[in-house]
Amino acid sequence: MNPRPSRTGVIIVIPLLVVAALAVWTTATRTTNSEDKWPPAVKRVDYPSQADASLQPAMFYAPASTEAKPLLVALHTWNGGYDQADSIDYAEWCMKQGWAFIHPHFRGANNRPEAAGSPLVVADILSAVDYARGRTEIDQNRIYLIGESGGGHAALLLAGRAPQVWAGVSAWVPVTDLTRFHAESSTSKQRYAADIVAACGGKPDKDSPADLECRRRSPVTFLSRARHIAIDINAGIRDGHDRGGTVPIGHSLLAFNRLAAEPDRFSEAEIAELERSAQVPARLRFAGEDPLYGAHRVLLRRESGKARITLFDGGHERITAAGLAWLAALPARP
Repeated sequence: MNPRPSRTGVIIVIPLLVVAALAVWTTATRTTNSEDKWPPAVKRVDYPSQADASLQPAMFYAPASTEAKPLLVALHTWNGGYDQADSIDYAEWCMKQGWAFIHPHFRGANNRPEAAGSPLVVADILSAVDYARGRTEIDQNRIYLIGESGGGHAALLLAGRAPQVWAGVSAWVPVTDLTRFHAESSTSKQRYAADIVAACGGKPDKDSPADLECRRRSPVTFLSRARHIAIDINAGIRDGHDRGGTVPIGHSLLAFNRLAAEPDRFSEAEIAELERSAQVPARLRFAGEDPLYGAHRVLLRRESGKARITLFDGGHERITAAGLAWLAALPARP
C-alpha cells in the first residue's frame, strides 16, 4: 500500500487492488456526453487528484463575487459521472444563491476497484474541494456535501473519513454498508451485487478479503467519527421494495445509529419492521409537518445530537429543495 498525504489532513492509502485497476483506466469511462446540458456558466474542469496526480473531471461554477462564499460539493449517483444531468438543479440553485459549486467524477460508476468508495474516491472528492479553494474565495466554515443513492454513499463516507472539512452533509437514500447491499441485491437479483464483486475483489463472504474491502469502503465503518458535524439522512419509506426503489431503508437507519446517542438509536426489531412493512407504526410516526417535502409527507423524523433522519412518503428519490434548504439554514462551522 502507498500512503499519500492530503492537503485536507487525511492520509490516503491506495491498496494494490486499486493500483492494478488503474492500468485499465480509459478515457471512455470518464465521459457521458452530458456537458452540453449544463448551464453555460458551469464549466467542465480537470484537476489533479491528491492520490495519484491523475487529472479528474468535474463541473464547476464560481460566482463573480470576490467575497468568501459557501461551497456545495454535489456527488453523482451509483452509475453516474461528473456531468450527470440529474445534478443540474444543484448547480442552478447555487447560481441563484451566490454559492460556489463543484460536481466531481470520483472515478465514475461504482463497478470497478478504483470507484465505489475506494481511497481514490476519497482523495478525488477532497481534491475537488482544494481545486475550488484555489479558484475562488471559499468560506472555509461553510463547505457542504450532498448526494443521492451512490452519491449518498460517498457523502456519508466522506463525512466519516474527513469530518474536519464539512459544515454539513445531506444524504438521500444512501447505501451505507456494501456487504449488506451485496446480500440484498443478490436476493433481489439486481446488478448491484455484481458491481460490488467487481469493485471489492470478489463475493464478500463473512471475513473474506472482499468482505474486509467492503467494510473499508462503507460509511458505517467511519460514521462514529462524524458525530460533531451536522448530518441529515433521508430515505423514502418504500425504497428497497419492488416498485419503490433499490436501497432498503435499513441503510439509512443503521447510519443514523452510528451517529446517535444510544437512547436515540433504532432497535434491530424496529429496523426489520420498518423495512418489511414499508409503513411507520403509530409509536414512531412524525406528528408535525415539513412543507419542504411537498407531497412526500414526512412519516418519521428523529434527531440526536447533530444528526437527523427522515423517512418520507416515497421511494428511491431525493427532494432537492429540502436538502438544500436544510444545508443553507445551518450555522457556519465553529
